[in-house]
Amino acid sequence: MSKIFYLLSILLIVSGCSFNQNSKFWTKTEKIKKEKFSSEKLFFEEEEIDKELNKSIKINFNKKPIKNSFLNNHKNNYGRINFVSDLTKISKYKFSKIDDFYRYEPTISFHKTNVIFFDNKGSILKFNNQSKLIWKKNYYSKFEKKQKPILQFANNDKFLVVADNISKFYVIDIETGKLIWSKINSSPFNSQIKIHNDKFYIIDSTNTLRCFSLSTGNEIWNIKTQNNLIKSQKKLSMVIVNDKIYFNNSIGDISAVSLDKGELLWQLPTQSSLVIESAFGLETSEIIADNDTIFFSNNKNQFFSIDINSGSFNWENKINSSLTPTLVENYIVTVSLEGFLIIIEKNSGNIIRITDILSHLKAKKRKKIKPSGFILGSNEMYLSLDNGRLLVINISSGKTISTLKIDNEKISRPYILDKNLFVIKDNAVIKIN
Repeated sequence: MSKIFYLLSILLIVSGCSFNQNSKFWTKTEKIKKEKFSSEKLFFEEEEIDKELNKSIKINFNKKPIKNSFLNNHKNNYGRINFVSDLTKISKYKFSKIDDFYRYEPTISFHKTNVIFFDNKGSILKFNNQSKLIWKKNYYSKFEKKQKPILQFANNDKFLVVADNISKFYVIDIETGKLIWSKINSSPFNSQIKIHNDKFYIIDSTNTLRCFSLSTGNEIWNIKTQNNLIKSQKKLSMVIVNDKIYFNNSIGDISAVSLDKGELLWQLPTQSSLVIESAFGLETSEIIADNDTIFFSNNKNQFFSIDINSGSFNWENKINSSLTPTLVENYIVTVSLEGFLIIIEKNSGNIIRITDILSHLKAKKRKKIKPSGFILGSNEMYLSLDNGRLLVINISSGKTISTLKIDNEKISRPYILDKNLFVIKDNAVIKIN
């Protein structure tokens, strides 16, 4: 009798779970709108993408490309940049090899036409567009240098904010490299840094968003979100829209917080509580935003659109990608980890076109190659691969125009500043023009 009573109790508990119409998480992502586009099938059914769709459709943009998008970009949307180049000249600025470089995804910081990066002992390097060193500064002790810190940057043209994976954070004068202040946090950092007015924002390894004074480094407020015992190395992301900050944590939750008081406005899980403990394998793209929506994807075959005012799902699509997407006009452009270029209509989530950009590779070789990231120029997409190649792809048709051999090892996503394209690897910044 006790066993029967136990089984009946379990059934009653399960039947009470919130899988009904009042459950925000389960009902908002069940279905996606389907619309027709011309005479071809527009919407790809909810399964992993492994073939092309509507590949004859041309995608053309009407608005002029923007000038620069990597300078203090609060919305992480790098858009379509005014860049046309034959990519015939390659130069490198080399430094000592950085261990665990690809686990932490460090990024370049630009100041005017200059590039800022670091080496494996935490030395900060500022060099001009002729790869000439302007200054080199190191603010680490001998013990800290042995830990080989991984640095993340943000700047506002006056100050450079630096934070690392050994819990140190500091601000330096971006013109001279002179240290202004330095502090130690209770936990390491591995997130984007956003500067807004006289404050900056960063997430530490306990999934805590912290707001600091730019001038003193004093903490103004913090918001703690659910922590996971297993730490993911994937860099966390945030965007700032209309005096609110939206960020993710290592278990996939999205939170909205007011910038002035640090009040939690809403929080939305994107992963079922049943799989949170497997979040170590979760890799999420950067969050990107327009004025009322945020978009992001992950390596769990999920691409989300979320309303920033209500914190509810607009739509979810099955796209497997941890690469940062790009929003141009009414289109979202992304690339899956399997090597498919995907164009999405931003309001409905409907897939307009899928193009296989690795079709020239044999099946065995293809399985070993993964995209690292991309950027859109005036007419071409530039896509980095983890075998050191850079693909130049026509945006309108989705067809690969050329393949450049940059290196034999993994290179980062591309960056564009003025007439130069940059990629980084574990021992060099590479400039292509």
